[in-house]
Amino acid sequence: MKATVFLVLSLAVFSGHFAVLASAAATKVVIGYPTINSRISPLWIAQERGYFSKYGLEPTLVFVRSTPLLMASLMSGGIPVAYGGGGGILNASVGKSDLKILATFTGKMTNSLVVRPGIKTAKDLRGKVLGVQSIGGTNWLGAMLWLEHLELDPHRDNILIQAIGDQTVRVQALEAGKIDAAAVDTVFSKRLEEHGFRVLGDPRQSTIPFVGVDIVSTKTYIAAEPATVENVIKALLESLAFILTPKNRAAVLEIIMRRLRIADPGPADEGYQDLLRNMSRKPYPADGGLRNLQRLTKSQNPRVAEVKVEDLIDSRFIRKLDESGFIDRLYSASGSQ
Repeated sequence: MKATVFLVLSLAVFSGHFAVLASAAATKVVIGYPTINSRISPLWIAQERGYFSKYGLEPTLVFVRSTPLLMASLMSGGIPVAYGGGGGILNASVGKSDLKILATFTGKMTNSLVVRPGIKTAKDLRGKVLGVQSIGGTNWLGAMLWLEHLELDPHRDNILIQAIGDQTVRVQALEAGKIDAAAVDTVFSKRLEEHGFRVLGDPRQSTIPFVGVDIVSTKTYIAAEPATVENVIKALLESLAFILTPKNRAAVLEIIMRRLRIADPGPADEGYQDLLRNMSRKPYPADGGLRNLQRLTKSQNPRVAEVKVEDLIDSRFIRKLDESGFIDRLYSASGSQ
């Protein structure tokens, strides 16, 4: 009996010691993200389902309210990895840049341009107020591309661009009549449309090259922590495979509804469909959206034209994971092929 008790206690102590060692071995990493929408789901799922832990990471997810601020945090070293905000890399890279795009999970326009009831056509936006998250940020760039797509010019057509805040704040401002238009995620545009708002720019009917969700880091951090960077990407790829597996639909919807504080499953399902439509299965860094944004951004900052877009791309991690078969094995194992 004593021997049995001793064995049990010894195993318990050994197990506890092993758990402490495993915890101590986890690499801490801060990952920033600049917006809240359904395309942040891979980040949330990787955390909640333990994919970060699987690859030896202990992440701290930090919401940063604007893309320029997130880029500044990257360059200062306060945040080593960013999920999203690739559009802000252009302004941040004027002069000597340390920033690199490692993966592009979405490479086309995904936000809808929504206007308040009473606005029927693009011409009706003349003299109106367009709300964005921040001037110069990714949401601002997307809104400017929609205006261009609709043959509108904010200066010529006297459209006031006003920094309002994140998506939930912009939606509230639209509903309260404080602004006339905003570029928001399809999760929100669907709900607004059901309440009489009009979608003038529908991403489901366009293929405008854009920079949506990019994984961004710095050359300094990549050189110092290549294994950490690779493991972050691995965890996010596994999360993406989970999302794209049909049997996981209910679990993904639950996370979208909880994280976006949506009670109605209808808009949440639109966010889920958005993921299926727009997330790249093999997210090689894309330059098409960057070049599109460079063309727009140089009107605000002419020096952006000096930036060599190709110098901002680092595809080595995605290429390694693709050529090694890692990505294909994820989809094969999950049944999402």
